[in-house]
Amino acid sequence: MEEAQHQNAFYPEDLGGRQTLSMMEIPEGEFMMGSPEGEMDRQDDEGPQHWVKISRFYMSQTPITQTQWRIVAQWPFVNIELQGYPSYFEGEKRPVEEINWFEAIEFCDRLTQHTGRPYRLPTEAEWEYACRAGTTTPFYFGETITTDLANYRGTDWEKYNSSGSYGSGPKGTYRGETTPVDHFQVTHPYGLSDMHGNVLEWCQDTWHSHYDGAPVDGSVWVDEEDIDSDKVLRGGYWGQNPGFCRSACRSGTDPDNRNFDIGFRVVCSPQGLPYSHR
Repeated sequence: MEEAQHQNAFYPEDLGGRQTLSMMEIPEGEFMMGSPEGEMDRQDDEGPQHWVKISRFYMSQTPITQTQWRIVAQWPFVNIELQGYPSYFEGEKRPVEEINWFEAIEFCDRLTQHTGRPYRLPTEAEWEYACRAGTTTPFYFGETITTDLANYRGTDWEKYNSSGSYGSGPKGTYRGETTPVDHFQVTHPYGLSDMHGNVLEWCQDTWHSHYDGAPVDGSVWVDEEDIDSDKVLRGGYWGQNPGFCRSACRSGTDPDNRNFDIGFRVVCSPQGLPYSHR
């Protein structure tokens, strides 16, 4: 598995205190969302596959870190208060976790209020498109994955009859905790990190157990009449075996759920951005 080099644009959002939030450009395009029926560990909720067109947007390079969270949590609230130190696994560069969906939304709202730019959670389609970065394999790395590239359970989980290896890949380590977001020096084609493993990531969408009727333009798929419906999680986490970290794998949970495996990252539309870098 070779490292890909990214040359896409980005912009640094200044959070103050010498802290920035690197927002990577995700170019417009289209992709086949979901997994093919022959993919190992595929679940029925990953289909049917369907083409989706995506408009250009920007996504945070990493899951939101505990330092980034702490800064924004001190800003004036929009709808709800935020706790400054919510995480179970403490560390400035570790992803913030034990964040529920409403708190992730509040973080985005505060960023928007502070910067004047439209921050939000990614739609499920945007998340998978960004993760895949033009690939059609189970992982953007290729057909398999190792614990040298991502943080997941690389040992067998006998309780669930789940393997620590995927396909022809090797077994690995089980760290049992999050890792700093810069731990793996592996380059994603769009410059993103931790898209496979470390923490699950909230999306905007209401959970649906299939893709029948899903939007084909990358927009959010939401049941407006029930804000308390389960929301989508993506990416897998440190305690799951590799099959749960695939690009197409998805799950849903109560938006009030806080756990030491749930974090998030943010996106922003390109309108009104002052500059970008390469």
